[in-house]
Amino acid sequence: MANLRQASLRHANLALVARTVLAADTPPSRADVAAATSLTRSTVSRLVDELVAGGILDEVESVVGGPGRPGRPATPLRASRARVAALGLQVGVGQLAARLVDLSGAVLAERLVTADLAGSRPGPVLRRLRTLATRVLDATPDGCRVVGAGLALPGIVDVAAGRLLSAPNLGWEDVTPAPGLAAALGDLALRVGNEADLAAHAYAHPAPGRDREPRDFLYLSGEVGIGGAVVVDGEVMAGRHGWAGEIGHVCVDPDGPPCRCGSTGCLEQYAGRLALLDAAGLDPSTSPAELARRARDGDEQARAATRSAGRALGVALSGVVNVLDIPTVVLGGHLAMVGDLLAPEVEEILGRRVLSARWVTPRVVIADVDPAPGATGAALLALDRVVSDPVAHLS
Repeated sequence: MANLRQASLRHANLALVARTVLAADTPPSRADVAAATSLTRSTVSRLVDELVAGGILDEVESVVGGPGRPGRPATPLRASRARVAALGLQVGVGQLAARLVDLSGAVLAERLVTADLAGSRPGPVLRRLRTLATRVLDATPDGCRVVGAGLALPGIVDVAAGRLLSAPNLGWEDVTPAPGLAAALGDLALRVGNEADLAAHAYAHPAPGRDREPRDFLYLSGEVGIGGAVVVDGEVMAGRHGWAGEIGHVCVDPDGPPCRCGSTGCLEQYAGRLALLDAAGLDPSTSPAELARRARDGDEQARAATRSAGRALGVALSGVVNVLDIPTVVLGGHLAMVGDLLAPEVEEILGRRVLSARWVTPRVVIADVDPAPGATGAALLALDRVVSDPVAHLS
């Protein structure tokens, strides 16, 4: 029993030291970690040695001195670079993606393929994704261990079962992707998740153990449709069945146009990528960046399209903010490409329709444009398990 307690304490302390190093704004020394964790220096030194040997932490060039340590060398610590990584995959309506991400949050290798996958069959698509995954894994740097894999899908996902229940914009129903990817993944466990949830996780945590402000926000992931996620204190609020955040199917007008989900007047029928381009009189293959350029250059139809989308977003989001009391909205995907045009309209409507706006001003934040944030989030979620349970991943 004493040995079990000692082993459990070691596991907990290894995780504590790993989290402390990865969360630091600047690389800490062993003495800094000891001060932050209240562990003894000898204990921290022993645990750090294990984490460095196991490829989870790196030692960087020693520096001399520091507060309270004049003239004494200190060896800073940081997340390892290209020694431990995870594979993130994504199926979107307009593309396939595969990314290899390490513990520092760096992308070590990636493959992105543009494709029109609306109404596609799962089997051929998963075979194409399997090829991308194989190429990315073949590009793994020497000495780097791949410890997990994740797949982001644009629909309702049963995470525990690893099953996509429905993806209306893909036209997929009741799909279990793991068998179609097994030849590439080998013994890597695959975790399947909703694309918007995983993109929101990547925004909240740009690297394992690292947090970004704001801690509470509504994330909108724009592609053909609009996915959404609710983040509270840095964690995605999944809901009872893991299906929370479907903001794209909040009703803007019950008498509005039909949606692929089977309802009418959903937000994505006004602010989805295809809806925006159609309202601007542009071909569906046009980049949202081109739409934004035209609107900024004074094209009145393009400007009207972004104003209409902004109003629809404001109306839908005001109801969500009133219910959840989360007044910060992060725009990702195609919405980020036109974010500076949408934000004023959205903020104006939120200011009028959100009851708490008198005291806390709603705001819109524009995420960096990334073609596959869900793939990054899928990889980062797999790497989080390395930080929470280092013992299972020490070589």
